[in-house]
Amino acid sequence: MKNKIIMFWVIAAIVIASIAVIILKPTKLGLDLVGGSRLVLEAQTTDQVKEITPETMSHLQFAIEQRVNKLGVAETIVQQVGDKRLLVEIPAVTDLKEAKAFIGETAQLEFKKPGKVEKGIVTWEPTGLTGKDLSKSQLTTDSSGQWVVSLEFNAEGAKKFAELTEALVDQQMAIFFDGELQSAPVIREPIYGGNAQISGGDSGFAYDEAQRMVDLLNAGALPVPAEIVEENTVGPTLGADSIAASKKAGIIGLAAVMIFMIVFYHVPGLIADIALIIYSLILFALFKTIPVTLTLAGIAGFILSIGMAVDANILIFERTKEELRAGRNLFTAINSGFDRAFTSIFDSNMTTIITCVILYLLGTSVVKGFALTLALGVMVSMFSAITVTRNFMHLIFGTGELKHPGLFGLKKEEIGASYQAAETQREKARFGILD
Repeated sequence: MKNKIIMFWVIAAIVIASIAVIILKPTKLGLDLVGGSRLVLEAQTTDQVKEITPETMSHLQFAIEQRVNKLGVAETIVQQVGDKRLLVEIPAVTDLKEAKAFIGETAQLEFKKPGKVEKGIVTWEPTGLTGKDLSKSQLTTDSSGQWVVSLEFNAEGAKKFAELTEALVDQQMAIFFDGELQSAPVIREPIYGGNAQISGGDSGFAYDEAQRMVDLLNAGALPVPAEIVEENTVGPTLGADSIAASKKAGIIGLAAVMIFMIVFYHVPGLIADIALIIYSLILFALFKTIPVTLTLAGIAGFILSIGMAVDANILIFERTKEELRAGRNLFTAINSGFDRAFTSIFDSNMTTIITCVILYLLGTSVVKGFALTLALGVMVSMFSAITVTRNFMHLIFGTGELKHPGLFGLKKEEIGASYQAAETQREKARFGILD
């Protein structure tokens, strides 16, 4: 009994911690609940890239993810659909005019050296030093207070930059951004350390222009152009309606399940309802802690897992009632009921989890949300059914005999009935009496 009391306080501590997490941490909602925008981008071939390969799409997806993250919008999704397309979902953003341009723009930084002079105009030749050699860029000001873009090269880039400035002492070095000449300073001495600046010429950069350049450089260049071929918006009103409908469905479903358990299983059913509430608190807190982005499909997985959690309790209670009918005392019947039901519960839950893993690995973003919430729900339901319900059953009923069979939804004559029937059959067989 001492161990049961200790476990009770452990469960109580988990519940208190779960409530604290639910209150303190915000819930992350998906596109279909808070509204936002959904874009489909299609990769385009170029003179340099004749074919869109899986590797090209992987690089494009990474670059788009980097850019979307720079927008500062949480819980965005960038997922490949088909051979050439990417699905981009951005919650809570309905005006994507600027974002669309930002996502689709190229960002190519090039350092060039003077080439041949043709008709009085200097031509520029590539040096091999590009934006790919950057470690990061940031917005700063120069000594005159003008905005400049500070560049920091990686190890390989720093080496290239030092060699380039050594070779171009007393000559110009041109800096091109997306094919446009930004500045062409004269190199007075070699520059070591891997740092450089881009200024906006005599007029300088406007803040917005310089910040845009920094964002694009940090996001990286797109390996191939990406054209927006589909676009649709989910309004926040529709999202609010979905949340309201989901809450209503959840409350009705939970209430119906709890009433069913009390009607059919009486006190054990009430214990299962308490365990179900604890299960819901723990699971919701887990969603916020991970965090899981809740979508309509994810909420559906959550509600479905509630039914599965109750299903485990039904198996346990039916097994316990079988033990009571066989004449076992209450303590033995409860333990045997849990032990005999465990294999069935474990097998059914494992098959569900395996299915969820497959759905998560192969499904779209909507299917992934459903699979994740269902899998987490199933795992928490095992803890709820096996640990919480069992502990409460022992604390409430103790180790004594079942004096009131009605508490388990049984009649008095049912207790030990199967045992008596078996004894009667054995006696008949002993004397050769056939039914």
